[in-house]
Amino acid sequence: MPIRARRVRLTTWRSLATAATAALLAAFVSPVAAHSAPRESTPVYSYENAIRESVWVDTGLDGDSDGKTDRVAVDIVRPREPAQQGRKVPVIMDASPYYSCCGRGNESQKKTYDANGNVVQMPLFYDNYFVPRGYAFVGVDLAGTNRSDGCVDVGGRSDVQSAKAVIDWLNGRAKGYTTRTGTAKAKAGWTNGKTGMIGKSYDGTIANGVAATGVEGLKTIVPISAISSWYDYYFAKGAPLYDSGPDWLSDYVESPAARIRCAAVQQKLVDQAPRTGDWTSLWTERDYVRHADRVEASVFVVHGMQDLNVRTKHFGQWWSALSKNGVERKIWLSQTGHVDPFDFRRTAWVDTLHRWFDHELLGYDNGIDDEPVADIERSPDTWVTSATWPPRGTESVSLRPATGTQAGVGTLGLRKQSGTETFTDDPQLSETDWAANIDRSTPDKAGFVTKPLTRDLRLSGSSKVTVTATPTTSTAHLSAVLVDLGPDTIRDYAAAGEGITTLTDRTCWGPSTAGDTSCFKETRATTADVDYTVFSRGWADLGNYASATKGVPLTPGKAYTITLDLAAGDHVVPKGHRLALIVAGTDKDLIDPPSTTPTLTLDLSRTSARVPLVGGAGAFTRATAGSSAASPTSVLDGVRDPQAHRVPGDSR
Repeated sequence: MPIRARRVRLTTWRSLATAATAALLAAFVSPVAAHSAPRESTPVYSYENAIRESVWVDTGLDGDSDGKTDRVAVDIVRPREPAQQGRKVPVIMDASPYYSCCGRGNESQKKTYDANGNVVQMPLFYDNYFVPRGYAFVGVDLAGTNRSDGCVDVGGRSDVQSAKAVIDWLNGRAKGYTTRTGTAKAKAGWTNGKTGMIGKSYDGTIANGVAATGVEGLKTIVPISAISSWYDYYFAKGAPLYDSGPDWLSDYVESPAARIRCAAVQQKLVDQAPRTGDWTSLWTERDYVRHADRVEASVFVVHGMQDLNVRTKHFGQWWSALSKNGVERKIWLSQTGHVDPFDFRRTAWVDTLHRWFDHELLGYDNGIDDEPVADIERSPDTWVTSATWPPRGTESVSLRPATGTQAGVGTLGLRKQSGTETFTDDPQLSETDWAANIDRSTPDKAGFVTKPLTRDLRLSGSSKVTVTATPTTSTAHLSAVLVDLGPDTIRDYAAAGEGITTLTDRTCWGPSTAGDTSCFKETRATTADVDYTVFSRGWADLGNYASATKGVPLTPGKAYTITLDLAAGDHVVPKGHRLALIVAGTDKDLIDPPSTTPTLTLDLSRTSARVPLVGGAGAFTRATAGSSAASPTSVLDGVRDPQAHRVPGDSR
């Protein structure tokens, strides 16, 4: 359905009032005048003469315990002419910890300053493009980073309040100062307070967190490859995804001065994020999904379906929670890994983002709310749209594994089966090893495969795999992956650029100054010819069988049942290909191994995969109705072993 039909709460009276006003205008305004309302902001203001200033906003917190409330640095670029004419402008904001330590974007740009401390280079194209069109751009240094006071707490109250306080200041509800330590106040009389937040990874995560506070004045957010719950960045139902926790990330992004004064905060990040994977109050504070009912801003989600940094469970659970609460939404899903849309679909992205902000912040009736909700990259640089996402007619269908003629090489269908399969965890192997040998009996995995499909089969949304397994040791980690078996050309998400190659030619997106260029290196798709594609993954510690929040030692020889949450996505298994489910132990480099090396026996009668099929069970029946074909026995080719990253940012 159109986007505008999705948001109904608290707006009905406004809609009625708008309709009444429109009817009166239609009666008295000429046809020419009635169609004179702007549909697009244009670059009518000078970027070179834009006002560049810095303000320090009081967060009301004392994260570094120095007896003074923290102030965060806010760098502003805004058009000069509207202020001279007494007109107020909306704000586009990117709140980030990376402006000085690491840089932003594909070219790792950092903020630079003039002798007076005013920003010269603002990373990315947002200021170059949008300031001439009547927007202010605001870059916020999160507490504990660059020129801000306080401490980084990795998605907690301090991080979120760093940006929320700025929105409050833009709307006259918080105090701002012209210097970091002075008393001269700064007011934001130049803005109407309407703010849109944008950012990739950590930056987009903060946008999610601020939106979950329900702060007044935040009209829209554009989270790109963003975290929705920090526990799910570090763990998957007890299974550790990295060999470090949030304390490592805090130390990585903090300013040198903050590292000295924030030892207590660092220690809290260690103490309250145990490597056991148990849920603590620290994770509750950093779970934005639980407060999706507070979100009043519209949300434009962008995510790579092969993102193994901020894995796609994040957008899936966020999208679902927003849907339940009637939030106005739009989504782009690419075949890339952790990549900004500016670097995989640049022209369409800038145009779409422009129209989105014009609609959400300027109120222009440009039709973007009547367009399809979802854009999905089906193959490199080939996109399709979907009126809703997941599409209408999508149903969760239980697929059942069964034994085959070889050990560990079984079948996948709709009927419940009996029997067992056994495998031994091998921490030196990954999903690529399992998939490459899907038709061969190997001791490290259990694979289950459909017949070759006679029709395309589309999976759209999030899957779950329920496993009943008996371990031989007191610890065990499990992985489950869905695989498209068949030849294809895909973006090479496991390569260094995660699906893109950076070129030398540049394109420009707005005016430049001597210190801030709007011209960025072009990219092209990096592709790989493969025999299979792993398109969804999930992991768990079997010790979390009884609780998603706390693990316990296992009793060898006892059967346990656990459900693994697989990553969200949208994938078509084409006619002639096969769909496979693989269950195994440690997924090398994507989860850490357990302390023991278990052998696990699966009870197939109590093991199943619930997958979101467009067309439901009927679609599966029709697609698998053909006769069986002989399975190949050769090793299949795929991408290289994917590598995980422990920094949510531009870590390529």
